[in-house]
Amino acid sequence: MDRAAAELPGVRPLGRLRLLPWALLGAVLTAQLLTPETVQLGFAFAVVAPLTSLVYGVWGTSLVAAVMTGLLLVPEVRAEHVSGGDVLAFALIGVVSAFLAWVRARRDAQLVSVRTVAEAAQFAVLPPLPPRVGRVRCGALYRAAERGALVGGDLYDVQSGPYGVRAVVADVQGHGLSAVATVAALLGTFREAVLDEPELAGVAARLDRRLVVDTARHEESELFATAVLVELPGDGGCPGGGGEVAARVLSCGHPPPLLVTEHGVREVAVESGPPLGMGLGGFRAPPTATVPLDPSCVLLAHTDGVTEARDADGEFYPLAERIVPDLDPVALVRAVWRDVSSYTGRVADDVALLALRVTCGE
Repeated sequence: MDRAAAELPGVRPLGRLRLLPWALLGAVLTAQLLTPETVQLGFAFAVVAPLTSLVYGVWGTSLVAAVMTGLLLVPEVRAEHVSGGDVLAFALIGVVSAFLAWVRARRDAQLVSVRTVAEAAQFAVLPPLPPRVGRVRCGALYRAAERGALVGGDLYDVQSGPYGVRAVVADVQGHGLSAVATVAALLGTFREAVLDEPELAGVAARLDRRLVVDTARHEESELFATAVLVELPGDGGCPGGGGEVAARVLSCGHPPPLLVTEHGVREVAVESGPPLGMGLGGFRAPPTATVPLDPSCVLLAHTDGVTEARDADGEFYPLAERIVPDLDPVALVRAVWRDVSSYTGRVADDVALLALRVTCGE
C-alpha cells in the first residue's frame, strides 16, 4: 500500500487478506503443473492482479503482476502455449491493476479524512460524558441508528451549575444525521439554561422556545422533541452523613426514568406534559416530581429506541423486567445495551441511556 494511505487508520487491509493474492497465484500455478500438458490454465492468472489491487497499493500490486507475468515465461509452466500477445495482455492487466490500486488508495485516504472531520464535529456536539459530575456518578451510552454516524436524533448531557447537577435525555423528531442540527441547538440551550434558570420548568421552557424559533426560522415542518430533565444536589447539597437526597424530575412527553435499587426496578411516578416545541398556545411546564434517592439507587433515563426495540416475534423490549440491578452506572448501561442487542439482533432506532447515582458519602 502507498505510504500516505498506510499511515491513515482504517485503510490498511487485514493481514490475512494480504496473503490472498499470493495464495491464489500459488494455487493456479500448482493446478497448471498438475494438469495434463494439453490443458492450459494460464488464463486464470488474469484475475490475480485485479484482486491484488483490492488489498495492496501500487507497489504491492505491481510486484504481484510482475511475478504473474514472469511465470508465463517459465518453460515448466508451458510457455510454449503462451504467445507474445498473451504476455503483453497480461502485462497490460498488471498496469491497469496498479492504476486501480492507486485510485483505491487515494479514495481510502479521502474517506478516512472525511470521516475524521465528521467524527470531530460529532464529538463536539456530543462529547464523552465524564464519569463524575460533582457528587453524581454518571454512565452513558449512545448508539446512532444510521450506520457510520456517532450522533443521531437522541441526546443526553449532565452539567453542574449554581442550582445543582442537572441532566437531560431527549429524543428529537427524526433520527440519523438529519436531526444533528436540532440536537446541537438543544444541547447548547440546555447548557446555558442550567446556569441561568433556578427551576427545571425554566430550563424546559428555554428548550421549548429554541425549537419554536428554529421551526419559524426554517419554515419547515414543526420541530419537536420529548425530554426528561433531572436535578440532583450539587457539592453542597448532600447531607453530612451521606444519607438520602431528593432528585427532581420533569418529563415532556418522554418515557419516565427508572429507579434501579438492590431490590428491584420501578418507574419514577412523574406526570408527563406535551413534547417540547409543539407550540400549543405557549409552553406550560408539567409538574415536577420529587424522588427520594440514597446511595444504593441509580436513576436510569432512556429514549424510546430501547423500549420500542422488537424481537423476531415483534414483541417490545421489556426494559424494567430485564434489568439486572447494578450500582455502577457505567456497568449498568453497558449491560442494558448488551441485553437489548441480543434481544433484537439489530436496533433500528437511535438509543440513548443515562444512569446517575448520587455519592454523597464518597
